[in-house]
Amino acid sequence: MHKEKPVPAETVERRRDAERTRTELLDVATEEFADRGYSGARVDEIAARTRTTKRMIYYYFGGKEQLYLAVLERAYAEIRAAEQTADVDHLDPPAAVRRLAEVTFDHHEAHPAFIKLVGVENAQHARHMTHVARLVDLNSSAVDLLGRVLERGRADGVFRGDVDALDVHMMISSFCFFRVANRHTWGALFDRDLLAPDRREHYRTMLGDLVTGYLRR
Repeated sequence: MHKEKPVPAETVERRRDAERTRTELLDVATEEFADRGYSGARVDEIAARTRTTKRMIYYYFGGKEQLYLAVLERAYAEIRAAEQTADVDHLDPPAAVRRLAEVTFDHHEAHPAFIKLVGVENAQHARHMTHVARLVDLNSSAVDLLGRVLERGRADGVFRGDVDALDVHMMISSFCFFRVANRHTWGALFDRDLLAPDRREHYRTMLGDLVTGYLRR
């Protein structure tokens, strides 16, 4: 058996530098696309903010559209990863659903750029998203996870039998999305900040109550 040759330290460092550069480009590009939309975002601005060049961005991603697709894919991968690590198998079905709802609640609050990106893509009728095949798999996994919890609840006799996992996913997402996306208009109309710290647990509990209340027999 031949031993593998150790990777030279300088090669490892180059790989680390490349990964750091790619991550920084994605971080800045996320802000740029979220704030300015796809049409308004400028690769030159992303390059300037990362102290690199447009040519370097094209080297890593191939172009503006490919960079935008990479931003979208990473944004959805982060929320799906949070759901998959929620570890709800040991919880009873109502508690498991509540926990998954809380994961979405916490994620959307902490990632307002994700909310903006979803809005950007909806404004374009999801014409870019359809080119990222992995997004279908990522989001299907979220619905599958929720579906397994619902099945356990039906088997235990605590959840109604006519519930669709995608409908429940929509219910959770819509509450969490609205709270962040409409914070400013809601505040202007009703003088209430939906992200006010002193009401956070109220809304978090409210979401869990809404979903579990809908599901119960």
